[in-house]
Amino acid sequence: MSVIQSKVARSTAALLAVGLSALLSVAQDGPKKELLEPLIAGDHTRTLTVGGQKRTYLVHVPKGYDPKKPTPVVLALHGAAMNGPMMVWFSGLNTKSDDAGFVVVYPSGTGTGPFLTWNAGGFTGKMAEGKADDVAFIGKLLDDLGTVVTVDQKRVYATGMSNGGMMCYRLAAELSDRVAAIAPVAGTIAIEESKPKRPVPVIHFHGTKDTLVPFEAAKGKQGFMKLKGVEESVQAWVKLNECDEKAKADTLSKDGDEMTVTRKTYGGGKDGAEVVLVVVKGGGHTWPGKEPPVGFMGKSAKNVSANDLMWEFFQKHKLK
Repeated sequence: MSVIQSKVARSTAALLAVGLSALLSVAQDGPKKELLEPLIAGDHTRTLTVGGQKRTYLVHVPKGYDPKKPTPVVLALHGAAMNGPMMVWFSGLNTKSDDAGFVVVYPSGTGTGPFLTWNAGGFTGKMAEGKADDVAFIGKLLDDLGTVVTVDQKRVYATGMSNGGMMCYRLAAELSDRVAAIAPVAGTIAIEESKPKRPVPVIHFHGTKDTLVPFEAAKGKQGFMKLKGVEESVQAWVKLNECDEKAKADTLSKDGDEMTVTRKTYGGGKDGAEVVLVVVKGGGHTWPGKEPPVGFMGKSAKNVSANDLMWEFFQKHKLK
């Protein structure tokens, strides 16, 4: 072998060794190292395929986001006949995201056109057929998000409106190893049984004059859905979290306010878990602190902010 051939052979061997080393490194480290195009502050759309379906979600990265620091994430789940983009303006969570410094994510459910739903349970008859596995979708969403955002895995939270609130309860029951706490708004438990792997703190918001998801659900089917009432939902998680049976009550509204808002806190739960119920007297199917888009949804409390209260609650609770 000539000197030139020898040098070529050694160079080729060296390149092969480097390439093999890189491949082994990727195989061992997995997706956590694959931050090829990290997201910057602003709004982004992500797409992934789950169960053969193309699914999308929006990501709002707050101003001042530092990719070197693990950042909390709030999943914001839309109501029935809505989608992720509609939930952005409905909830107003982008503003709170920028103020508090958490990433907010708006996934879209499945269905026809923009009128989508979550498989939160409770659907009956034809409505129950062919439903997507949305728990699996949220799990894969979190995996995907972790490749482009530095996620604080101990501080992933979920909130949602109506059907999205019902989905929060399902996530608490079936994805409790990843979701630290939930904040359902105008949505109750729709699944038959909840078996979380760990206690999941809950703060639930509901109006007493909600005509779409009534405070006291009728026995049996509620239209095309079978739901639990507000108290039944709250008490189920008081028991699951092993909280005190007696709540501490306080009033959040002030004298002279148009709407009375009260809060019941069930503390003393396992690993510091608690369950909180915020009741808006005379409130409709609405997001406290935000003007409802249509009149038939009823009145919304303007003297309290669901966004402020849930973030205050979330800050107290992370995965242990």
